[in-house]
Amino acid sequence: MTLVAELNTTELHPQRLTLTPNYPPFKQWKKEALDERLKPQPICLYVHIPFCTQRCSFCYYKTIDLKERPEVQGYVDHLCQEIKMAAERFQLSNRPIHAVYFGGGTPTLLVESQFVQIVEALEENFKFFGDKKQFSVEGEPLTISKSKMEVLAQLGVNRLSMGVQSFDDKVIKLSGRGHDEKQAYRAIEIAQKAGQGKWAINIDLLSGLAGETNETWRNSLECAINTGVESITVYKMEAFANTEVYKLGVREEVVHLPSDEQEIQFMQYAMDRFAQANYQPWSYFTYTKNNSDRSEYIANIWQGMDFYGLGVSAFGCLEDSILQNSSDTDKYSAMIAAGELPLARGYRFTGLDLMVRDVLLGMKLLRLDLKKFQKRHGFRLESLCSDLLTKLQREDFITISQQHIELTAKGILYGDYVGQTLADYIKNMN
Repeated sequence: MTLVAELNTTELHPQRLTLTPNYPPFKQWKKEALDERLKPQPICLYVHIPFCTQRCSFCYYKTIDLKERPEVQGYVDHLCQEIKMAAERFQLSNRPIHAVYFGGGTPTLLVESQFVQIVEALEENFKFFGDKKQFSVEGEPLTISKSKMEVLAQLGVNRLSMGVQSFDDKVIKLSGRGHDEKQAYRAIEIAQKAGQGKWAINIDLLSGLAGETNETWRNSLECAINTGVESITVYKMEAFANTEVYKLGVREEVVHLPSDEQEIQFMQYAMDRFAQANYQPWSYFTYTKNNSDRSEYIANIWQGMDFYGLGVSAFGCLEDSILQNSSDTDKYSAMIAAGELPLARGYRFTGLDLMVRDVLLGMKLLRLDLKKFQKRHGFRLESLCSDLLTKLQREDFITISQQHIELTAKGILYGDYVGQTLADYIKNMN
């Protein structure tokens, strides 16, 4: 019986009570609770490098084509200024860095001296490499060179994520990429030799690219596995309205885009082949060889760790607030030159938002810790969503234990379905 029902059926006996000064009662206060607040909490950093050699047909991110001749060094100078300003403004200097992620765009377009300049700025303003945490850099085949990889290794980079997307030359050409299969192999080999076993390499593939067939997809998977890289990520290609692939594949139907049913077949084949090659999933889209690698940046921000975004259009999350920089490059630079942080917009989470976020993002990592959820939010998720969880389990999307909700192989195949379904259920609770 609910409290409302009890009040409707029980006779009230009001009386004048003594003052209640606090909640919870003093006797529940413990010294151990101080540790979390007194100890500096870890944080992740994201650094955005917006430049690309070309704009891919499927890309919808904030990028700048080098053909427009942007002032790259000027951007790097302003980025280094932002690093100092943000660390001071939000008192981040004493917080240990758990992971650093250089994304883009194409970070490996930077020359060696620019990487050194940015890393030095980070080291001057943050507790950066003292505890040897993960430092990841995104790259693409045409921008990989022996000297650049050696410098990155010297700077402490220990994870390289390379956007290959496909090993089939026809599919690569349709996607607007500048490299070919041979150049992809060459770039991976250069990176492997430069890392000398000190870093992990991830390859990104896209399932559902224009022109993809069962044959081309299977060939790309074999090529990726045969490189021996530590990690392979498979993203589902999305035809967003502001992309070239949407114009050619959806509006004009000039190129063939695989159907959703075909894309699911591609992913099912990939999951089976990864299992045979001993690549195990740590998220629903990334598989690692012998469980040897995962993106600490992604894994931790999806579990609620604070992170700060540096660079044009970058965003981060501090406690209960999202903060995003201006996506206008000129405005970004002008604000920094004027001594202002280039922040443009944000959002403050409600308690409900935080629950939805933890479920939606947490399920991407295959399993959600129920005890951690209850400690963080004060609710038992298995009680809040009992009917839905029972249905998801009955239809073989999840398994449930006292500790976790875990995706099955079917749950992994359908990606965000479980997380989004649970998130929608929580948002719509009355």
